[in-house]
Amino acid sequence: MRTRTRLARIAAATAAVAAAAVFVAVPSSAAPQQVDHHAPAKAKPTIVLVHGAFADASSWNGEVARLEQRGYPVIAAANPLRGVASDAASIKALVDSVDGPVVLVGHSYAGDVISEAAYNDPKVQALVYIAAYLPDKGESALDLTGKFPGSTLADTLQQVALPGGGTDLYVKQNLFPKQFAADVPLSQARLMAATQRPVAMAALTEASTDPAWKQKPVWDLIPTGDKNIPPAAQEWMAKRAHAHTVVVPGASHAVLVSRPDKVTDIIVSAATATTK
Repeated sequence: MRTRTRLARIAAATAAVAAAAVFVAVPSSAAPQQVDHHAPAKAKPTIVLVHGAFADASSWNGEVARLEQRGYPVIAAANPLRGVASDAASIKALVDSVDGPVVLVGHSYAGDVISEAAYNDPKVQALVYIAAYLPDKGESALDLTGKFPGSTLADTLQQVALPGGGTDLYVKQNLFPKQFAADVPLSQARLMAATQRPVAMAALTEASTDPAWKQKPVWDLIPTGDKNIPPAAQEWMAKRAHAHTVVVPGASHAVLVSRPDKVTDIIVSAATATTK
């Protein structure tokens, strides 16, 4: 009798263990999904830097080094400086060749160029203007320069007639440091003067078309010591474009050379805000 009772208890225990094993082995369809907290962050946008008149792509060297240190892919474009529409087409072709989103940055006259190049281009996530023009449709760089007093650029220009017609403009080398780069070390400013690239006079008088700053988020850095584009004009354009604005007291038109830290910071602000 005792043997039968003991055998019954063993059988019951075995059955319970088997049932438990089956219960554990079969997952419930209602179990909650696991959340991957290690999912990769969004890829950083490519920063495309566009120089303005009387400069070249090397004027962005300080920003290129700093941006690359922060993990951003960077292209310092060669702006042809021949005309707003043709220059914009050149920059747009470069932007379209980039894999992924772009933050487009323009200095000085390149503000006109990026405003047109980025129009209706979904790849461009943000526009950053550095001591630059933010023209509306029908406005030219020359129009905006003269809208407020303060520019002394006209008196420093040297004209060079081109064989096929038209005129190139340079800043006279002996006047370049004071006019363009007053807060840059003199030896470096003289080098910039000797290597400057001319802008076609027609580019500065060419009217802009519909601007991308009406479509995209905008950041604008304004140097208060600018002698090319009056700071009052820059402030007026920034306000019109509802730009996130940074003012750099006393900085010259060549603020991208003299203050690459400030310029890099505003570029990163734009890139970060548009990739959240």
